[in-house]
Amino acid sequence: MDLTTWLVIGVVTGSVGMGYFVYGKKQQLLVPMLAGIALCVYPYFTANLWVTILVGLALMALPFVLRY
Repeated sequence: MDLTTWLVIGVVTGSVGMGYFVYGKKQQLLVPMLAGIALCVYPYFTANLWVTILVGLALMALPFVLRY
């Protein structure tokens, strides 16, 4: 895919990850904080576009599924 696509995915997941991290830290919740860290880091380790999108969606849904 195009480099612009990877850049947009990285910015969106990083922004959502930062929001999850800040929310988890303020509320002292472990799952949103860890999901936020994972959302900021995982695009560096995935090579396939569809895997990147699916992992991102799963990590974004994780704090809604697990409430700790």
